[in-house]
Amino acid sequence: MNKLLPVILLLSLSFVQAQRPQNLSPIKITGTVIDKDTGDPLEYATFILQSVREPDKVTGGITNENGQFNVETLPGMYNISVEYISYATYKKERQLLRANTDLGKIEMSIDVAQLDEVEVIAERTTVELRLDKKIYNVGSDLTVSGGTVSDVLDNVPSVSVDVEGNVQLRGNDDVRILINGKPSAITGLNSAEALQQLPAESIEKVEVITSPSARYDAEGSGGIINIILRRSKLQGLNGAITTNLGYPTRAGINGNINYRTGDLNIFTNAGYNYRKGPGNSLTDTDFFDANGVFTNGITELRDFERLRKGFNVNFGVEWYVNETASITQTIFIRNSDNSSETTNNFSQEDALGNISSGFRFDPETEDDKTFQYGLNYDKQFNGNSDHKLTFAFQFETSDELEESLIVQNGFDSESVRTDEDQQRIFLQTDYVVPVGKSGQFEMGYRGDFNRLDTDYDVAFIQPTIDELGITNPSNVLNFKETINAFYTQFGTKINKFSFLSGLRYEATRLIINQIETGDFNRNNFDGLFPTLNLNYEISERESFQLGYNRRIRRPRSFFLNPFPSRSSPTNLFQGNPNLTPSFSNQIDLGYLKRFEKLTLSSSVYFQRATDVITFITEDTGENTIFDGEEVSILRRTPVNLAKNDRYGFELNSNYRPSRKWNINGNINLFQLVTRGDFNGQNFDAENLSWFVRLNNKITLPSKIDWQTRLFYRGPTENAQTISQGIFSMSLAFSKDLFKDKASLAININDVFNSRKRVSETSTSFFLTDSEFQRRVRSYNLSFTYRFNQKKKRSQGRENDDDGGGEEFGA
Repeated sequence: MNKLLPVILLLSLSFVQAQRPQNLSPIKITGTVIDKDTGDPLEYATFILQSVREPDKVTGGITNENGQFNVETLPGMYNISVEYISYATYKKERQLLRANTDLGKIEMSIDVAQLDEVEVIAERTTVELRLDKKIYNVGSDLTVSGGTVSDVLDNVPSVSVDVEGNVQLRGNDDVRILINGKPSAITGLNSAEALQQLPAESIEKVEVITSPSARYDAEGSGGIINIILRRSKLQGLNGAITTNLGYPTRAGINGNINYRTGDLNIFTNAGYNYRKGPGNSLTDTDFFDANGVFTNGITELRDFERLRKGFNVNFGVEWYVNETASITQTIFIRNSDNSSETTNNFSQEDALGNISSGFRFDPETEDDKTFQYGLNYDKQFNGNSDHKLTFAFQFETSDELEESLIVQNGFDSESVRTDEDQQRIFLQTDYVVPVGKSGQFEMGYRGDFNRLDTDYDVAFIQPTIDELGITNPSNVLNFKETINAFYTQFGTKINKFSFLSGLRYEATRLIINQIETGDFNRNNFDGLFPTLNLNYEISERESFQLGYNRRIRRPRSFFLNPFPSRSSPTNLFQGNPNLTPSFSNQIDLGYLKRFEKLTLSSSVYFQRATDVITFITEDTGENTIFDGEEVSILRRTPVNLAKNDRYGFELNSNYRPSRKWNINGNINLFQLVTRGDFNGQNFDAENLSWFVRLNNKITLPSKIDWQTRLFYRGPTENAQTISQGIFSMSLAFSKDLFKDKASLAININDVFNSRKRVSETSTSFFLTDSEFQRRVRSYNLSFTYRFNQKKKRSQGRENDDDGGGEEFGA
């Protein structure tokens, strides 16, 4: 495949050259924007050219420190406009531009009557509430400056990130995460770990889609989170660079740079980050015999420190072949050199009260390499953006090597080596055609071909495996997944009513081959996934939506991997290669209301899922020698239970009392009812849980921005485990410098150091109390410098075609 990439590049470039008009050459449009009263040049004014023949075609640029602009475009007739905050818009319509043209001095006057309104529009809200999705704009959030994508997601409405870094949507951890509308190697082999390493500055916005149409793959019973990477289309060279320092030790530099000239747009996001993340956990387990009599107990206190360092680069070239077609090629590279040190101090007490102790030290190194090549082709027919054909191709490779030499009680105990190699090929094509005045028909295909090879090797040194009395877990796993999908959908709008109805077919083929043991599993399953979205618009400010969709939860390779973790001698995690998919049906009723300063978005939803994948803790039936005593080995593993019902209510609000004060909140309340048995044990459970998030941002005197984020997750409960509620608070302050060309921000994450999971797990043969904290309170100082780029962008110039897609009638 590496030899295939240059061929693809040459073919695509040849195709571009063949499609490009030979009789049109770019022309240059220049000029100077000044204040009419003072004659001073206006820096960062926005110059816009809109094609008269094709209004969707918009190009332009911004003025430099001398008020000058220099824009390349193709000959044609254009509407010209110039915008600047608090100034009246300059307009000139139907201007024929055939050759290089100097527009001279363009004079602009302050519009006092529109001053407040313009400033409100320019200062982008942190959260945009729509009926079909929620859009979270990262640029306005001070609390994630210098952080990671995981920090960003932890501040998105409807989304929560647990203490282990796992992403949940409305309390459901089965979430499909897309990058620019597609699955991506950017999320890595371990999405939770990868999202904790990708810098927040590389993200433009996040879309949350809880009722996806048939266009999206059916994976993810909780819904879809679509992460849009930063990418500008302004003419000329522009961008921003951010550096950050923090405690516990962290440092990094990240930049996004864009260069647009004529029909060529070059963009890149790149950065290097160095982070240390200390954490800790406490586990106290008591064991009982069949009569409920205490036999022995083990207490384990673990301290771990993770070091994450590495760089990532996302580079792309977009070529506007002609006025109706474009080709985009991107390359993403990540190279991470990570390590972690886990110290496990444990003590054991037998039935007679005798106590013994020891320690276990697990130093682990991890080397991650990821490469992704992408090719996108976009063709519009007859200059109509609603009639188009798109094609996407991605090739990805990810390699992850983990090695550790575990020391127990001062002696080399065991060495563990995990080598994972993944390759994925992704193909997708979509065709959209308008039907009548307001209808739209769409059809498409998607192919996902994934291969993951895992070599897991464990060597026991002292005591030997025979002395431990356990089975050697070393193995080689070959995992192959092939998904072919076809979909079609149709939508239209009749007066105030609109609908979008679709049907998706997905055929999945899984092969799980354990080389050492000879175990071979083949799972083939097909499915039809209907979707229906109904929308009734009472007025421009008020509307209802009713959505239905069928979804699938495929077991991840991590869930299927039978290799047990070795961080603890008595508590293991082990995958289950016999897992089958879980199917769910969901209905969602939404309501949106916009007031003058307040926007409310609410929904009531119900979901029923079968063959639910649930994590349970069980006795492996094996014992290990622990300081001369036999101790039971506990295993946490995923299994398929019968079914669960999920009822929920969600309320999102965005309130702006004034142009200097913005408040947004999110409340989720959900009831989970589980019914099922496994190995003769009943796992019926009912749990009512909730979480609430509040963001308050206000501009203080001296133009200092102050942001506070509060989050509380209510207690949760299942058949085996009860977890306490979790509260956290973050603070951030920011100040613009050098005429808004730069910003200095400081934030404190988890002010009270309270983001901990405290839980109790009980069965008939053991009782475990545990506490886990993935990372401690942190401080971060970041500095951002922008060149040829405004800090605040007008909503009218937002680019919304980065692969995110849109729901019909939105």
